[in-house]
Amino acid sequence: MLLMMAEQFYTVASDSETTGDDKAPQSFPDVAIGIDIGTSRCSVAIWNGHQVELMKNTRSQKGMRSYVMFKDDTLSAGVTGGATKEHAHEERDILSGSAIFNMKRLIGRMDTDEVVQASKTLPFLVQTLGIGVRPFIAALVNNMWRSTTPEEVLAIFLLELKALVEMHLKHPVRNAVLTIPVAFSRFQQTRIERACAMAGLHVLRLMPEPTAVALLYAQQQQQLMQDNMGSGIEKIALIFNIGAGYCDVAVSATAGGVSQIRALAGCTVGGEDILQNVMRYLLPDYDSLCDNAGPTTDRIKSMGLLRMATQDAIHKLASQESTEINADLGNGLKVSKLLSRAEFEQVNQAIFEKCERIIKQCLSDAKLTPEDINDVILVGGCSRIPKIRSLVLGLCKKGDSYGSIDDLEAAVSGAALEGAIASGVTDPSGSLDLLTIQATPMNLGIRADGDDFAAIIPRNTAVPARRDMLFTTTQDNQAEALIAVYEGEGEQAEENHLLGYFKITGIPPAPKGAVEISACMDIDAGNVLRVFAGVVKPQGEATPPFMEVRMPTLDDGHGWCGQALAKMYGSKLDLAVLPKKLHP
Repeated sequence: MLLMMAEQFYTVASDSETTGDDKAPQSFPDVAIGIDIGTSRCSVAIWNGHQVELMKNTRSQKGMRSYVMFKDDTLSAGVTGGATKEHAHEERDILSGSAIFNMKRLIGRMDTDEVVQASKTLPFLVQTLGIGVRPFIAALVNNMWRSTTPEEVLAIFLLELKALVEMHLKHPVRNAVLTIPVAFSRFQQTRIERACAMAGLHVLRLMPEPTAVALLYAQQQQQLMQDNMGSGIEKIALIFNIGAGYCDVAVSATAGGVSQIRALAGCTVGGEDILQNVMRYLLPDYDSLCDNAGPTTDRIKSMGLLRMATQDAIHKLASQESTEINADLGNGLKVSKLLSRAEFEQVNQAIFEKCERIIKQCLSDAKLTPEDINDVILVGGCSRIPKIRSLVLGLCKKGDSYGSIDDLEAAVSGAALEGAIASGVTDPSGSLDLLTIQATPMNLGIRADGDDFAAIIPRNTAVPARRDMLFTTTQDNQAEALIAVYEGEGEQAEENHLLGYFKITGIPPAPKGAVEISACMDIDAGNVLRVFAGVVKPQGEATPPFMEVRMPTLDDGHGWCGQALAKMYGSKLDLAVLPKKLHP
């Protein structure tokens, strides 16, 4: 075993506010809250002793807008900002350049990312240098730009969600379970944890959104069994979640309150992409409007007015075959068009095809056919689009979707259930006797054989997980080896997310290929990733100590770190994969 050989460890810890060591010794005197931060809407829920309860703001809203309004020297989020009808933020105010939103799409992304580039059309300032650094984001306040970051914006409405719960419970809350998209990289996850730390929240779990839905589904199936309405046999559910920013798919197998995630798939496609496609269709000069060097306030106003008209049209097309759009965007720009549902579907055909691909991928990864699916669960605001509903149900060969789950409340309800379970709460009725066996959404591995990506933990591996792989040197008398850790689905290392790197030193002199080096990856129940590496078969000298590093270690996730490493070391520190593994 690797740990038996590694008698001495060097430990290098990252500086994340919520590291694995922080998570381990925590006690849970209070019930952790469940939070769903959507790209466009957010919500918070808690286990109240016998069921999940969603918190309402003073306007009796359970789903609140995910934006922060910058006005003079005051900040207000969509959670409580404009909470009364007299002071409500109108849509025109939110799209005036003074509000920042869609931060879930931007957090943890560099300015070379396609999602960031597409966000330049939002009605506030998103500037990029295109060199792999964080984009510059600013709101327009009194004709001056006020800069901020995605973490700061998320922290503001996390703070307001926390205050909303504390006002209801009459005591402070500290712990939280948050839902995240399947496509979130580990670096993005650390950024979400950082935003929570800024808001005074400690993250117990980050749950992929369809995993949270699977937990809620498991509770309902368990209740049916207890009420003698269910058979207690394993049920297979396909969960399809599409919101404003992301699309997720999961296949879960549920029996007796235990839900195992068989497969996960996700991509950065959502309602924002659908919206932008329609805006470009309605206004062929849309891109030139966004790049216009004229007065910034006029440009933002025009973009906001077009956005409002398009959003309204898309909502109407969910229930009717066509809708009339008439919008005066100012500066002589006008939009007047009858938009049909058929046109809408044609404009977004590429998005629907991408949704189809990840559903098929998920079924293939789970080694299931559509006939194996018992229930199809549709969640997320965009799941109400008729074309998306018919697409998912058609692929799964079902006449209708599972109807006992609210499509907008499912994820936050599952997070609140997980919050109660993780907090050690017990329920006499057995409603919390639940377990979800999570899976890794992406491959985890290291660079080897040149620029190839050697996956040590394949995607859809049940968590907790521990896997080892053997490597060897590529140079004669190679004294050092570079362990560059990546996450993703690409065959080449540079196509994936670079999580961090470290060097193994003191390798005993030997011909290339003679030394065996083990790289081990370990994901614990708290989703903390540790990477161990060291020599396991030296030639002559004593075995050097194993290195243990907690990932990710790159504070800013710069993609050019990999290029810098290649320029610095070339192939001198490369590893090659051996054809056998320590643990198959």
